[in-house]
Amino acid sequence: MKKIDIGEIKDTICQLALEANFVLRRDIYRALNKAYLNEDSERARGLLKILIENAKIAKKEKFPICQDTGMVVVFLKIGEEIEICGGDLIKAINEGVRKAYKKGYLRKSICEPLSRLNTHDNTPAVVYVDMVKGDNLEIKLCIKGFGAENKSQIKMFEPTAKLKEIKGFIIKVVKEAGPDACPPFVVGVGMGGTFEKAAILAKEATLLEIRNPRPFRASLTQQRWVAKSETRNEIKKLEEELYAEINKLDIGPMGLGGKTTCLGVNILTFPTHIAGLPVAVNISCHATRSATKTL
Repeated sequence: MKKIDIGEIKDTICQLALEANFVLRRDIYRALNKAYLNEDSERARGLLKILIENAKIAKKEKFPICQDTGMVVVFLKIGEEIEICGGDLIKAINEGVRKAYKKGYLRKSICEPLSRLNTHDNTPAVVYVDMVKGDNLEIKLCIKGFGAENKSQIKMFEPTAKLKEIKGFIIKVVKEAGPDACPPFVVGVGMGGTFEKAAILAKEATLLEIRNPRPFRASLTQQRWVAKSETRNEIKKLEEELYAEINKLDIGPMGLGGKTTCLGVNILTFPTHIAGLPVAVNISCHATRSATKTL
C-alpha cells in the first residue's frame, strides 16, 4: 500500500493555495483571450484586456489576482490503496492554508458567522472527501470569493419540471448575479442527489476545464451512474445552449455590456429521488481560481 506523509499534504495545500491566488487557470486565460478577440464592443474589449493584463501581472509579481483572497475549498479523491500517515488529515489541510496565507501576505477573510470575529489565519477550509479506486491522492483546491458565491442559488424542482423551466432558473440566477459577481462568469450547475449534493456538484463543476463547445466529461462519480449516451449528449447540448443564451444577456465584462457574460457552463449530475429534482447554480467570477495536484 502506498504511503503518503501528512507533511507532504500540508506542503501541497500551501503550494496550491498560493498558485490558485497568483496564477490564473490556463483554460480561463485562454477563454478571456478568445473573448477579447470575439468582442465587438470597444468598452468590453478594453475591460477584457485589463483582466488579461491583471492576470499577467499577478503571475509575474506573485500578487493575488483579486483583493478577495477567498475561502479555501478542497476536494480530495483518496485512492483506496493509500495510507495517510503521520497525523490528522484535516488538521494538515488547515495548517497548509494557514502557512500559505501568511507566506503570501494574503488577506484573511474568514470569520465566525454571527459574531463576525476574524479567525486571523483564513481557516478553516471547507473539505470534501471522496474515496476512489487506485493509489493516487488527487487534491483540487479552489479559492472562493464571496462576490460571486453570494449570488449562487439552489431550487428544489418537482420531478415533473420541464427542461425549459430548469434552463429558465439557471439563466435567471446569472441575470440576478449581474455586475455584482464580477463577470464574465464560469457557471457551475449541479443536478440531482439531495439538497446539499446538488450544491457540491455545482461547486465542483466550476473546477472542470472549460471548452465551449466541449465534449462531455463525466466525473468518476458520474461514470458509475451515467451509462446512456443519450444522457451524455443531452447534458452536452444543454451546456452549449446555456452558454449561448447567457451570452445574449448583454451583461458583459464587469457588467458594462458586451457579448461575454460567461466563459463556460459546466454541468455535473447525480441520480436523485423519484419525488424531486434539486438544481444548484454556483456562480464563479472571471478569476475562477483553482489548482490541482495528484500525489
